[in-house]
Amino acid sequence: MVIKLATSVLAAEADPTDMSNLVSPLLQYGVLGLLVIFIVVGILVPKYVMTNLMSEKDRWREAFEKEREAHQLTREQLAKAEERGDVAVEQGKTLTRLLEELGHRPELNRTA
Repeated sequence: MVIKLATSVLAAEADPTDMSNLVSPLLQYGVLGLLVIFIVVGILVPKYVMTNLMSEKDRWREAFEKEREAHQLTREQLAKAEERGDVAVEQGKTLTRLLEELGHRPELNRTA
């Protein structure tokens, strides 16, 4: 391929008015060369590679969706637990106030 291209270039130098000797090999081998370069660089990929990439993308998307759902469930459970804690604190305050109104002084452990 390179030898034929080189001989075409030499022939074009010998007769500069006849460009067909130079254009024909460039068209024949240039397209093939571009295809090879595109495949090596990664612009063009074979179908099996693209199929594998798409299936891997789908697997990662499914894993992301499952993880997002799990995190949403965790956030909901934490919100419920926080609400229960708030209720317990309010019940404690109400009970302390009730005991104080009945004349009992709560003993608080202040060692900390």
